[in-house]
Amino acid sequence: MGKTAFVFPGQGAQAVGMGQDIYEAIPASRAVIDAADEALGFKLSELIFNGPEERLKQTANTQPALLAVSAAFLEALKESGLKADFAAGHSLGEYSALVAAGALSFEDAIRTVRARGEFMEQAVPSGQGAMAAVLGAEREALAALCASASADAGAVELANVNCPGQIVVSGTAAGVQAVVERGKEAGAKRVIPLEVSGPFHSSLMKPAAERLQGVLASVTMQDASIPVIANVTAKPVTASGEIRNLLAEQVYSPVLWEDSVRYLIEQGVDTFVEIGSGTVLAGLIKKIDKTVKVISINSLEALKAIAL
Repeated sequence: MGKTAFVFPGQGAQAVGMGQDIYEAIPASRAVIDAADEALGFKLSELIFNGPEERLKQTANTQPALLAVSAAFLEALKESGLKADFAAGHSLGEYSALVAAGALSFEDAIRTVRARGEFMEQAVPSGQGAMAAVLGAEREALAALCASASADAGAVELANVNCPGQIVVSGTAAGVQAVVERGKEAGAKRVIPLEVSGPFHSSLMKPAAERLQGVLASVTMQDASIPVIANVTAKPVTASGEIRNLLAEQVYSPVLWEDSVRYLIEQGVDTFVEIGSGTVLAGLIKKIDKTVKVISINSLEALKAIAL
C-alpha cells in the first residue's frame, strides 16, 4: 500500500480571505486562528480575512498568516482520520510540517515565524537584494551562470529548486539582473524578476539566520513523530537538535523542493496532501511526477470531499 505525505505551502500562496470558511464552520480551526491572535498579541485574523493585501504580503505578516491557516486546516483534517507517513513544507511551510509532526507547538511556531519574517525583511536594505524565477534552464547550467555572474556583478545563487524547468535565483540586485540579462546562456526560456522584500534563501540572509538562531534556542523542540523532509538536505529529520540547526541554515540555503518530492516518491509516497492556501505545491509536484495523486485541502468544500 502506498504512503501519504502532508505538504505545506510557503510564501506566495497567501490570499486575503484564506481559511475564513473553515474559521466560521469548524470550531477546532477557529481555535487555532484565535490562538495565533493571542500568541502574537494582535489580530492576525483580521489581516488574513480582510486584508489589505499589501499588508498581508509583508513578509513578517505573510509567514505567520500562512502558518495559521495551514494549522487550522490541519486541525480540521484530523477529524477525517487521514494520517501521514511523512511531512514536508516549502520554506516557511517547513514550520507547518514540524507542527504536524509534533516537533513544535503551534504557539511557539507562530511566534518564531513572525520573528523570522522580521529578521528576513531587515537583513538586507530595501532595493539591494532581488530574486527572479528562471524557466527552462537545467540546474547545473544555471548554477554555473550564477557563479559567473557572482564574480562579475555580485552574489547570486540558486534559492528554490522547485521542479524541472522552474528554479528561483536570489542575491544582490546587480547579480540577479545579470542572470536576467544572461539567462539564455543557461538555456532559460524566460527569467522573471519577482516582487519580494529581500534576497531570500541566499547567503545575504546569514544575518537573519544568526538572529533566528537565538529565537530557536529559546523554543522547546521535540523529536518529530514522523520524518520531516528538510529543505536544506532533502532528507528526513526527526531529532530535535538537528531540526533546530537546519531551521537556521534554511534561511540562507536553497530550498531543495524537487529533490524532497523525489525522495518521498522513492520512499513509496504516492499520495501528497497539500494543506493550506492555494495549489502552488500541487502544480510543482505534478511537474515532478504526473503519476502521483495530489489532493489540495484549501477550502471547506475540499475538506468535506476528503471526509466522504
